[in-house]
Amino acid sequence: MNGVMTRLAELVLVPVIEIPDPDLAEPLADALLEGGLPCAEITFRTDGAAEAIATIARRYPQLLVGAGTVLSTEQVDQALEAGAQFVVSPGFNPAVVEHALNRGTAVLPGVCTPTEVEMARQQGLDVVKFFPAEPAGGVRYLKALTGPYGFLGFVPTGGIDSEKLEGYLALRQVIAVGGSWMAPFDVLARREFATVVQRTREAVELVRRLRPTTVATPS
Repeated sequence: MNGVMTRLAELVLVPVIEIPDPDLAEPLADALLEGGLPCAEITFRTDGAAEAIATIARRYPQLLVGAGTVLSTEQVDQALEAGAQFVVSPGFNPAVVEHALNRGTAVLPGVCTPTEVEMARQQGLDVVKFFPAEPAGGVRYLKALTGPYGFLGFVPTGGIDSEKLEGYLALRQVIAVGGSWMAPFDVLARREFATVVQRTREAVELVRRLRPTTVATPS
């Protein structure tokens, strides 16, 4: 794993964030840091995503920021120009993966089938996103999928909340878990950043109990 993937494995949690307004980027970053989780995946589901990424990258160098829902090579470029340190896609798009790798950035494409895992391996990837985790069959399905691919790392995302963390983190192939429950769209829209701090802190404390030897202490 490269440095970004190693850092994700240390943090274990990836807040997946659909930000309603780029002006919320700074209080969002403050809330995540106060909650003990210096990481954010800002999804390209809103028009202000690139601006939010740029703000966080510029003003919060201690926070690992990535771009999610990256669907095209143009969005890869947009994310990297904004300062994203990694890109995430919901599915396996060979053009997006190849372009991101050619630009020297960490990329987490979504996979859901053995065929897609094989495609990722062909591109030389060691870590992939498992999406949509819960609708696809959850821990039971992922456990079956990792059987022949025990050498790969997985980041399950999709429908996961704090109650489902333990099952995923029990699988050694899961290096991190992505989820939106720590900073959901409606909470951000209402500017309820105290809620983000509380949910993030509770999630970090839970992960420390479940994986006490792997969770990094935020700097």
